[in-house]
Amino acid sequence: MHGNVDPVVKFGPSASKRSSKIVLPLRILHKNHTFSSSCCCHSVSQKKMLSRIRTVLRSPSIATRSYTTKVVLGIETSCDDTSAAIVTSDRAILSEVVRSQQDMHEPMGGIVPTLASLGHSRHLPGVICETLDRAKLTIADIDAIAVTRGPGLPPCLPVGLNAAKTLAAVSKKPLIGVHHMEAHALTARLTTPTPFPFMTLLISGGHTLLLTANGLGDYDQLGTTLDTAVGEAIDKTARALELEWNGSSPGPALERAAAQGDPERFKLPIPMLQRNKSVIAFSFSGLKTSVARLAEEQARTPQDTYDIAAAFQMTCIRHIEQKLALALHREIVMNKKPLTALVVSGGVASNTVFRSRLEAVAASYDLPLVCPPPKLCTDNGVMIAWAGLERFQAGLVDDYTITTLPKWPIESLKEQL
Repeated sequence: MHGNVDPVVKFGPSASKRSSKIVLPLRILHKNHTFSSSCCCHSVSQKKMLSRIRTVLRSPSIATRSYTTKVVLGIETSCDDTSAAIVTSDRAILSEVVRSQQDMHEPMGGIVPTLASLGHSRHLPGVICETLDRAKLTIADIDAIAVTRGPGLPPCLPVGLNAAKTLAAVSKKPLIGVHHMEAHALTARLTTPTPFPFMTLLISGGHTLLLTANGLGDYDQLGTTLDTAVGEAIDKTARALELEWNGSSPGPALERAAAQGDPERFKLPIPMLQRNKSVIAFSFSGLKTSVARLAEEQARTPQDTYDIAAAFQMTCIRHIEQKLALALHREIVMNKKPLTALVVSGGVASNTVFRSRLEAVAASYDLPLVCPPPKLCTDNGVMIAWAGLERFQAGLVDDYTITTLPKWPIESLKEQL
């Protein structure tokens, strides 16, 4: 199980309501013979048949399913963690299983794609089986299978996609290839029903992307990184500062170190604040290099390390704040778009300092900040299942012949509409 997610976690307005149940008649038709539960003259074989049928109908996989509720299995293998989850259209997370590869990658100082692929190949069959078992479902109870198609690490994506294609084809279930970044953007609609259009900031190890989400599959890219993603810069800085992961990952390690430091002691230049101040784009490569140089020059004490971490984190935040404010002004003030929220997702969005600062930026434009729970900000099967469910309900399904797309511009999703 991922974190402390219960076997059934429900979000949204329906969370406090009982799911509608299947209403079962007392008369059951089986092979052209009608058995009445009120009849007292059944043969022994008929009574055994009725007993079996009642047992099946009482099983959680059938008795608690409504006619309208859809159930989707999501599979995620785009980077290092192997994950699967089952989500319903009434916003219930029936189960989620994650296999971390931290012990494999921490000694290497970062993610090694070929090792990650090997880990997925080992873990994925067991992860899928355990996900179904925890939900008390079989594959026959699943309405569709969703899987990350891209973007992601080229050696890792095929492990999940090939498993999903085979499982869908054998069980004759619809297949949905999910865009990893769309899944991050849509997770907010699982936890906090958020109508379109909204602005979304996706910040992770592989992406720093600012979008306007006009509708499902309809995204306008406002800005992206010109070089390094913010999550990658954080990971490399944590490595340069020789921070211990302590059972987590480089991002939380840097956040913990920064919490003990003075962000004003070391002055780091905010990227793109002079020549390209009015450009909506991000750049973290120069900042990453400056911090690495500072770390090498210092005969560092633990407090020096904490202060450098704090300075780096605050500079990243100020850079993102400045570009985000430009984008909000353009969309709300100049383009008159009726945005409903600022959605922030991706692994870096689990950083509490980032969240609090970005909430203030959103509030200055009278927008709520919507962030998924921290455990759903990092890569996970829940977001893939939910994005797949939204696309499935919109009729956006894929052939069993689809292949991975390690580089996949999110604006190209409009071509499928």
